[in-house]
Amino acid sequence: MSEHVESDIPARLFDRRLLRRMIGYVKPYRRGMLMALVLVVPLTLLMNYLPMLVKHAIDDYLVPTAPLDAEARLAGLAGIAGVFLGISLMVFVLRFAHGYLMSWIGQRIIFDMRADIFAKIMRLPLRYFDRNPVGRLMTRVGSDVDAMQRLLTDGLIGLATDVFTIIGIMGYMIYLSPRLAVILVVLFPLLLGILVFLNARVRSAHREVRKRQSALNAYLQEMITGMLTVQLFNRENRVRGRFAEYNGRLRAALLNSIRWFSYSFPATEILNAMTVILVLAVGGISLIRGDEALTIGILIAYLAYLRDFFRPLDDLSEKSNVLQSAMASAERVFGLMEEPEDIQDPSAPAPLEHFRGEVHLDHVWFAYHPEQWVLKDINVRIRPGESVAIVGATGAGKSSIISLVARFYDVQRGAVRVDGRDVRDYRQSDLRRRIGIVLQDPFMFSASIADNIRLFHPAISDEQVVAAAKYVNAHTFIEARPGGYGSVLRERGAGLSTGQKQLLALARAIAQDPDILLILDEATANVDTETEWLIQDALKKLMRGRTSIIIAHRLSTIRHVDRILVMRHGEVVEQGSHGELIAAGGYYKRLYDLLAHQPPGA
Repeated sequence: MSEHVESDIPARLFDRRLLRRMIGYVKPYRRGMLMALVLVVPLTLLMNYLPMLVKHAIDDYLVPTAPLDAEARLAGLAGIAGVFLGISLMVFVLRFAHGYLMSWIGQRIIFDMRADIFAKIMRLPLRYFDRNPVGRLMTRVGSDVDAMQRLLTDGLIGLATDVFTIIGIMGYMIYLSPRLAVILVVLFPLLLGILVFLNARVRSAHREVRKRQSALNAYLQEMITGMLTVQLFNRENRVRGRFAEYNGRLRAALLNSIRWFSYSFPATEILNAMTVILVLAVGGISLIRGDEALTIGILIAYLAYLRDFFRPLDDLSEKSNVLQSAMASAERVFGLMEEPEDIQDPSAPAPLEHFRGEVHLDHVWFAYHPEQWVLKDINVRIRPGESVAIVGATGAGKSSIISLVARFYDVQRGAVRVDGRDVRDYRQSDLRRRIGIVLQDPFMFSASIADNIRLFHPAISDEQVVAAAKYVNAHTFIEARPGGYGSVLRERGAGLSTGQKQLLALARAIAQDPDILLILDEATANVDTETEWLIQDALKKLMRGRTSIIIAHRLSTIRHVDRILVMRHGEVVEQGSHGELIAAGGYYKRLYDLLAHQPPGA
């Protein structure tokens, strides 16, 4: 498996474009965010006032400058203790209200983001999923959204709280002692410069972590999905080795990220220690010399403020980590959101009630990659109600026709027309609602059999589900299962045979009641003889009165169709009935003879 490497955007501490897009998710909740910001002001003021109470307790009652008796001192200390307790309770209430409000907003932002990302994924063309693994998309919807939410709630509001706290503390410290405040003013720019220097490297490290995490998730999802093949060919050791490589790269990226992030805390701790030493030195000398502008209470309160001052600075380092992680995630999430939607509905879609069933491949050229043509100038007209089989070797372009008629891809040249109109003129949902598709390996959801048949469509009743199953010969094996139609299937229909899954897919197609056009894709491949007979019988019923296009795997199963298209290297080289093509002795005759000598089920 090749590693998917995403493009890097130059690292900046704040990417305004990404930040604006993230803040767009906050706008519906701006009143709540404003209320959270308002709560920050009294919260920080009350928190910052507590050391002032300590100062008053020491200077006024513990070491009073004016003589007081013991009773007055105890009464004064009791009063300060009461005020301290009251403020602490108010801080508790404000913290709770603030935290709950931010969590409430955060969960709604997560909901909105994931809804938008999932809606975008649903609109992306199949071409995108051909080149992007599922694990990568899971990372976008999961951990990347979580990182962005932490920035928008904890990060931004937490940043405002820390800034208000620092400003408040500096104000109190200047008020208490302008002389000691000079020490802080001198050291603060140095600390800020160190943090900015480290932040630039932290973001780059986080980008690498996200890239490696995405690659690991993609590999893990692919290997779990293909576990049968891995064990069948005894490749467990090789797969474990490759997983260890991806895991090791992620570990190295995480350790690099932790290394840079870990520098922030020692830096603040060293500066904190330097500031405390300088304050003790300057304050101690002033006290010893009898400076009346400085008291023991002021010095102790100042040291308490220093502790509180560096705490939000430590938090700022953590917020910076959140910011870098969120920005790296935002680059990827909004990169996904900006993926072009190649298959789009027309601005004025053609009205569609039902199909007559005429399909015209009008000089169609198609390639999955530029100039690597899979279909070359295909010009075929299928009449309403006609059954047509498409045969050819692997890679001839058969299945691509199915994808073009259902408009999972668009042609590069020519047009695919249904009932005389280009499929690009119809709304995609209208077009596909009238097209029944049965794939060779139909996907089964982890849900009941009834829900797999109705595909979670509430308008399809239980009676219609049972009728569809009976119509395609699936009722007998469904009733034999414990729980019948309520039996819950395991992931991807594990426990069902290939034939049973195909019968359920046929029931699903008939339950959706496609108006006229039914497209079948190798629906009889890889099944036993008895199940093949059941499927063939169901196909005859489904094709009755409907335009049918069959991608044929075994030529013996398509003798009854009206016409056979023979494809080779992206071109239609022959067409006609089975008898006509055999009599012509061309490419179809050679294919038929070759397959006729293969063992059953080959």
